[in-house]
Amino acid sequence: MPTYDYHCQHCGYEFELFQQMTAPVKRKCPECKTLKLKRLIGSGSAVVFKGSGFYETDYRSESYKKDAKAAKDSSASTDNSKKSSDSKKESKKSSPTPKKD
Repeated sequence: MPTYDYHCQHCGYEFELFQQMTAPVKRKCPECKTLKLKRLIGSGSAVVFKGSGFYETDYRSESYKKDAKAAKDSSASTDNSKKSSDSKKESKKSSPTPKKD
């Protein structure tokens, strides 16, 4: 069953309602009790299958797999170099400076 968004044109109240597709559209606002309720058209949501066992992930072309692996490796190397430079900066900040009396 889908979730529908509703908006009252009189008081501006908005809410979501989980109802069957065959259920009639609600007209009466639960807040102001007027018959100015409109069901909004939503973008909907797509089903996304992640992980192994699905066509999209298991039967990719070899060139796609190579490009994806190269992109992952390059982003991992830039993340590691950034982390090491950040840790060097942090160690410089955390080292105490001797006080002169």
